[in-house]
Amino acid sequence: MSECEVCDVVIIGAGPAGAIAASMLVQDGWNTVVVERESFPRFSIGESLLPHCMEFVKQAGMLDALNANAEDLAFQFKNGAAFYRKGERSEFNFEEKFSDGPGTTFQVKRAAFDKLLADEAARIGADIRYQQSVEEVVTHDEGVTLKIASAEHSYQLKARFVLDASGFGRVLPRLLDLHVPSDLPPRNAVFTHFKDNIKADANFDRNKILITVHPEIEDLWYWLIPFSDGTSSLGVVARPELFDADKSLEEQLWAFINQDDNLTELFENAEIIQPAKMIGGYASNVKSLYGPGFALLGNAGEFLDPVFSSGVTIAMRSAVSAAQLVTRELNGEQVDWQIEYADNLKKGIEVFKTFVTSWYDTSFQNVVFFQSQDTEIKPMITSILAGYAWDENNPFVKSSKRGMRMLSKLCEAD
Repeated sequence: MSECEVCDVVIIGAGPAGAIAASMLVQDGWNTVVVERESFPRFSIGESLLPHCMEFVKQAGMLDALNANAEDLAFQFKNGAAFYRKGERSEFNFEEKFSDGPGTTFQVKRAAFDKLLADEAARIGADIRYQQSVEEVVTHDEGVTLKIASAEHSYQLKARFVLDASGFGRVLPRLLDLHVPSDLPPRNAVFTHFKDNIKADANFDRNKILITVHPEIEDLWYWLIPFSDGTSSLGVVARPELFDADKSLEEQLWAFINQDDNLTELFENAEIIQPAKMIGGYASNVKSLYGPGFALLGNAGEFLDPVFSSGVTIAMRSAVSAAQLVTRELNGEQVDWQIEYADNLKKGIEVFKTFVTSWYDTSFQNVVFFQSQDTEIKPMITSILAGYAWDENNPFVKSSKRGMRMLSKLCEAD
């Protein structure tokens, strides 16, 4: 294996974080190579974007392409989130949020969305290489050297910096022994796409994700993400022991759907249009989000839970932040990766984590369904649900745990 290529930056993974980071780095003048294990398009979950994502897509120079292709790719306009629990309904309109920034976004089929962003990054100038896997990583004074394997050959790729955007593949945490267990309880998700055939007059807003709480099992919930072509993504998230290994995934999914009155009615005429899948053990954490010559983006570092669709937002924010810091470092500036990257990113992650843990202990569920006349608090909560978990002008961002305790007491006092 004598061949050794040299570039400025290698990005592992061509998903949203990798594509956005690559686009920004290329526009800053850096020779950027993206190595992607799979070929695109490929299926992925994480289909309900948050409005804060639109700021990062714009920063990467991809927003025009997204808006121009959204209709053809069946991306669904999204302006909020709806919740259902045993006859109770609640909605959050993202355009009525506390924080500045976009108030709408899209619900996307990730196969098409990820390919769109990757194609845009390639058009801008990134060298994207599909069906190539990272087998070894060696850090040294000059940067990082990676051993890359493809179907045709293996070669070395030497870079001044590496960004890991491999998502659940978690390439650098695996190769550099960075993984640590998440402190969140294990959960599994079973999901698929349906031709939903939901009646036009149904009590259902296709412009919003619908999150449903199981009528009896309070920490079991469903997502329903509609697309503009009459199809939907539906999944159920629960503790591993609540799934039945003796039944097929499709049978389990239908069984859970039929345990909720509203979903049963909505999906009365629905048809599964692709095989159901299961993922488990998705919550993750790492010893550090960065090291000599590398940084971890999005799910490659820490992933919480799909309940508030925070994964893609965290991934995109980390991509923009890391790309900006890499440019500064390669230009010879001193960068404090702990303060400027890890600490900054974790501020928002901790806010989302507070909401996730409070969802499962039901205190935030009670907040969601609390019909308060308070006109000040709801926009602040809406901002976090819209992805603006780094806006410290929002009291529920600045002190999320304290804020959640206050909200819980407010609901209990009613």
